[in-house]
Amino acid sequence: MSTTARAAVLNGVDESFVFEDVVLQDPRPDELLVRIVAAGLCHTDLAVQHGHIPSAFPRVLGHEGAGIVERVGADVTGFAEGDHVAVSFASCGRCENCLAGRPAYCLQFMLLNIGGVRADGTGTMALPDGGEVVGSFFGQSSFATHALVAARNAVKIDKDVPLELVGPLGCGIQTGAGTVLNSLGVGAGDALVVSGTGAVGLSAIMAAKAAGATTIVAVDVLPERLEAAKRLGATHLVDGKVDDVVDQIKAATGGVGAEYALDTTAIPAVIGNLVASARFGAKVATVGVPKPDAVAPVGLFSGSGVTLVGAIEGDAVPQTFIPKLLAMYKAGEFPFDTLVTTYPFDEIEKAIADTQSGAAVKAVLVMP
Repeated sequence: MSTTARAAVLNGVDESFVFEDVVLQDPRPDELLVRIVAAGLCHTDLAVQHGHIPSAFPRVLGHEGAGIVERVGADVTGFAEGDHVAVSFASCGRCENCLAGRPAYCLQFMLLNIGGVRADGTGTMALPDGGEVVGSFFGQSSFATHALVAARNAVKIDKDVPLELVGPLGCGIQTGAGTVLNSLGVGAGDALVVSGTGAVGLSAIMAAKAAGATTIVAVDVLPERLEAAKRLGATHLVDGKVDDVVDQIKAATGGVGAEYALDTTAIPAVIGNLVASARFGAKVATVGVPKPDAVAPVGLFSGSGVTLVGAIEGDAVPQTFIPKLLAMYKAGEFPFDTLVTTYPFDEIEKAIADTQSGAAVKAVLVMP
């Protein structure tokens, strides 16, 4: 039995979302039908909207979904109707990287997350008249009242955790915290610099504080974001608009630079500042989605003495990492709820505007 869902559909680059009915197929044996309760708005969604990530249209985006399982495929184990779940990125589970515990580097990552299809090339949704609409964004397309997801993308959540909070753990917050804890391995006594203190950057700062880092430098151009960084654990604040950013970062790190740095902006000049201010032999991770014309100088790679890491999804295994973040949250060590502003689903355009202006750190759309 197919399911009709109400979805925010994007019909082209730089267009607004429009609400339409879409029809989801029956769950396959390895899939779940999830009634979406809330979905985070991520800059990756906006990167598709603005053409920075190529896409076919019309399309249903959304990849930080949280909801309640309504139907369970015949071969699925570990899930039952009524379970609360967060939905994270898709992976095949069979390639060398997946089998090595690195699903964020699944060899079919682009197909399963950006391509809009299952591994066999089939789609998951259509318009009521049979017309085409591209779904399965990051294996979910959660800007809709229902989503069809592979069971391996889902993470069971304790029912005492509000579903309005947990969606962003599937991507943005997981990426920030995971890049610090997994990709970089920041530990007690270490120094970290974070450029860009949106949801990803602030999650990184919280994770670094929880890990025991003693010097945490936040760089941003918005004073209110820097103040948020300070509240969440940053020990030093640097205005990204000043001319001596590199000198200020070095001064904050004892003149020698930090062992670790994370860029969330994908702006070459900002990444260049991180490399220039980093300790010789440091690790610098980048996680932002760049504009198509973004170009980095060869000097960032050659002879810099710095290891550049292109981190994906915080090197996380969502089924273990999301529960870890929730345990930290319950212990008062990871207050990610302070980042969230909720919006009714039909106010998606306001949520986008507030995200782009900086009024909202992490906008979450709540379904009717």
